Amino acid sequence: MMQPSERKNPRLMREMFHAVAPRYDFITRAFSYGMDRQWKRAGVDWAALPERALVLDLASGTGDFSLLVANHRPKAKTIAVDLTERMLLLAGARGVGDRVCAGAEQLPFRDHCFDCVFVGYGLRNFGNLHAALKEIERVTRPGGLLVSLDFFLPARPALRVLYLCYLYAQGAFWGTFLHGRPSVYTYIPRSLRCFLSIEEFSALLRAIGYPHVRARSFILGGIGLHWAAKK
Repeated sequence: MMQPSERKNPRLMREMFHAVAPRYDFITRAFSYGMDRQWKRAGVDWAALPERALVLDLASGTGDFSLLVANHRPKAKTIAVDLTERMLLLAGARGVGDRVCAGAEQLPFRDHCFDCVFVGYGLRNFGNLHAALKEIERVTRPGGLLVSLDFFLPARPALRVLYLCYLYAQGAFWGTFLHGRPSVYTYIPRSLRCFLSIEEFSALLRAIGYPHVRARSFILGGIGLHWAAKK
């Protein structure tokens, strides 16, 4: 199945997220029935970060994971990385200090430097998921963690159809209501159509170099929270 044009073109991806940035937090809450913050908090809690951890918040958006880490581990240092400058400006306005504008496939960091990498709703947006995961693995120290929260395809075919229809309807409603354009928020189901299930992503992580993978499923497999420890 064809990837969305935005996923194949970083310029289009930046333009899309530049347009939705001011409403980004509201939309993630709406699509998750208000559970988004709770799931992210669980991701941070279960990561069991060292007291002075060095953390990468990749595809940071407005910095939810960065702020949760700062609250959970005040002595930790978190660097927020996003492809969209407007997202990083909004993150800065919320109190996120260290911010870098970069793509996931070429991270400007040395090898094995981060204790943990968090990715919130960014996996589907990487132009080359395998290359991005290899880059994440490169900058993570041995034994370090990747924690990700994202939309996934439910394992059962009937649920996939229902879930994608729901996301299209939800996206069209909020796109029309907030922007006067139904297509603004249908990127989520469009990007999900050619994505993976939670189980398939877990298998991919193991193949790339994360032998210890734990996953939690929400909304009948439509949202997945992964913790993966690097060998």
